[in-house]
Amino acid sequence: MKPRIAFVLGDPAGVGPEMGVKLLAQPATTQAAEVLLVAPASTLAAGEQAAGIALDLKGLGIEHLEIPEPHGDAPLGECSVAAGASAFSSLTTAVDLVRSGQADGIVFAPLNKHSLRMAGMGEEDELRFMQKRFGVREFVCEFNITGGLWTSRVTSHVPVKDVAALITPEAVRDAVLIIDRALRRAGVAQPRIAVSGLNPHAGDNGSIGTEEIEVIAPAVEKLKRDGIGASGPWSPDTVFIAARRGDFDAVVSMYHDQGQIAMKLMGFERGVTLHGGLPVPVATSASGSAFDIAGKGVARVEGLQAAFDLAVRMAVRARV
Repeated sequence: MKPRIAFVLGDPAGVGPEMGVKLLAQPATTQAAEVLLVAPASTLAAGEQAAGIALDLKGLGIEHLEIPEPHGDAPLGECSVAAGASAFSSLTTAVDLVRSGQADGIVFAPLNKHSLRMAGMGEEDELRFMQKRFGVREFVCEFNITGGLWTSRVTSHVPVKDVAALITPEAVRDAVLIIDRALRRAGVAQPRIAVSGLNPHAGDNGSIGTEEIEVIAPAVEKLKRDGIGASGPWSPDTVFIAARRGDFDAVVSMYHDQGQIAMKLMGFERGVTLHGGLPVPVATSASGSAFDIAGKGVARVEGLQAAFDLAVRMAVRARV
């Protein structure tokens, strides 16, 4: 049986609806999975208009679960309570479909975190919201994926001034173990994981910081003793050169931009964000809501396609 994927069109003020319609119009999408579309009718219509495509949902075999229409104005290209509430309602419904056993995974087109917070989301991001709603108490982490290279991070959506205090042996270990497990579920038998340092040149033997010596290196050595294919700490300014060369399957960065900038330079349009640690695969494109091109019909769909393909592959493997 094909897996069932709950599909969310994202923030109605951004490019998400357009990207979603373009993805759903491809026959390979519904050949790979049963799709349960979670969106207000107006968001679907706007996506069809921007994409220049009229979806034949019945012909494609797509079931449409209509979410209530946004209350108030949700102008294109702007954050708003209405847009955030609409996206938040759709995402919440998708999570609840998984919780009730009606879906095997979630794929969502780009959301906007500020709009979600304007609409009442109290967590730092949608991953932490889903963690809470799923009742997951263990460590969760965003994975960013470009081609065959994956990344996780020890800290995520926190101010840079707070990062160093959050780098602990337990946090490093969690970030390595979660991506090791995810790679194995995705079919990588023996993941090769590079752990980045925090400071320039990985601290340069303690002359530019001691976190590498006191925290990161001991954590990596313990992981090795436990049979995990981890190495490091590697210098942050060169580790992605080795990773791009194919030396590693994954890089664990210490904070958000340390990994995100490198990954987006290597393949922004085809990048994927996978929400690790949740009970089912939840994926989206690495690109954002792109307010500057919303409604113009020029949004590219490669990243969302890669996210959908990965979620389907992982959902299938979960059944084996």
